[in-house]
Amino acid sequence: MHILKPLRASRPVAPLVGTLTVPGDKSISHRALMFGALAVGETRISGLLEGEDVLRTAAAMRALGAEVIQDGPGAWRVSGRGVGGLTEPADVLDMGNSGTAARLLAGILASHPFFSVMTGDASLRRRPMRRVTDPLAASGARFLSREGGRLPLAIVGAQDAMPLEYRVPVPSAQVKSALLLCGLNAAGVTRIEEPEATRDHSENMLRHFGATVSVEQVGASRIISLTGQPHLAAADVVVPGDPSSAAFAAVAAVLVPGSKVRIVGLGLNPLRCGLFTTLREMGADLVVENARTEGGEPVGDLVVRHGPLRAVDVPWDRAPSMIDEYPVLAVAAAFATGTTRMLGLKELRVKESDRLSATAALLAANGVRVEIIGDDLIVHGNGRAPAGGAMVETHMDHRLAMSALVLGLASVAPVAVDDASFIDTSFPGFVDLMNGLVGNGGTPAISAA
Repeated sequence: MHILKPLRASRPVAPLVGTLTVPGDKSISHRALMFGALAVGETRISGLLEGEDVLRTAAAMRALGAEVIQDGPGAWRVSGRGVGGLTEPADVLDMGNSGTAARLLAGILASHPFFSVMTGDASLRRRPMRRVTDPLAASGARFLSREGGRLPLAIVGAQDAMPLEYRVPVPSAQVKSALLLCGLNAAGVTRIEEPEATRDHSENMLRHFGATVSVEQVGASRIISLTGQPHLAAADVVVPGDPSSAAFAAVAAVLVPGSKVRIVGLGLNPLRCGLFTTLREMGADLVVENARTEGGEPVGDLVVRHGPLRAVDVPWDRAPSMIDEYPVLAVAAAFATGTTRMLGLKELRVKESDRLSATAALLAANGVRVEIIGDDLIVHGNGRAPAGGAMVETHMDHRLAMSALVLGLASVAPVAVDDASFIDTSFPGFVDLMNGLVGNGGTPAISAA
């Protein structure tokens, strides 16, 4: 039985100050485990995110025949089976709350000639899977699901997977990655066209493990080509800090007067940093120091200071680089002077919750004037702290819960959430980390409601 975990966030008596490391990047953590399982040899991973979502991926790769061993905090070893070498699982693969794990794994399973079944928690079972299963069917795989393509999902993988050619109708790194993972075990070249650039961790990691991947810009579109059935060789992976997790500490530091926070070892892939771009446009003081490259990914330290914000229009084509950060951006917009328009947020309707409607409800309950017009979120700020004071319904969505708690750190009255238990799926230790930044004389800013 699920036990609710209500929390409340209040204004701290002192600024947020300190240096912190956020958990490892969730997208890269999922992929490191998957590519390690598809490579020959032993891959060592450091900095792996050990939230529930990623642990589900580790369990799934183990169930498919890879040896997956934890040596210590964030330190893992994966002994892979080679491309096409995974084996039929003995039981249903439970992906918990992770849409990324489920969709990417569908691509792997589609190209292996055995039977498998995936399920997930109540939230994941509501999320659409046909966006990946429909194009994957062209490989020769067969899928059987609940109405609307929802989990549980039964998969009969292709005997001899065909290479894929597909134009992704809407920007989705998950769909692109699923098709590339399927194409790994297909003889020939898989070509994926995306209408605009989405996070390219899969392409970077494929090259890191030895696959041949090319990217061609044709007008506004990108065409990614993968030569199938490569020999993937084990390659160590250093997982940088997750920018989607860093978003909460960064926005809190911008909003709480007097704050200065340094986030070290942070992944700064430009296809993931739309939030930081937007905050700078709003006038936030964000500086990158110690920039470097690790494992094909740009990394650095982000220094964030408190300051006033002004409203901006966030273009629709920025959405792929910050799709998970819109709830906490909306919180920042509530403190800005003027009307912020976040355009083209259709994809938010099919996240862990209907994040578009839930984000608007979060703000409205705490005294912020907000509208949804079509797929656009409009937040009317007046440069002052919102009233706060509400209990926010989180809809089993970790990012809504964290965004509401960030709001409570700077609103006039405390903000509570009905259930924060799902935060650990992506950000284990979130509450302790945030409270550790508060010089509150031992009084936590976030505590049980």
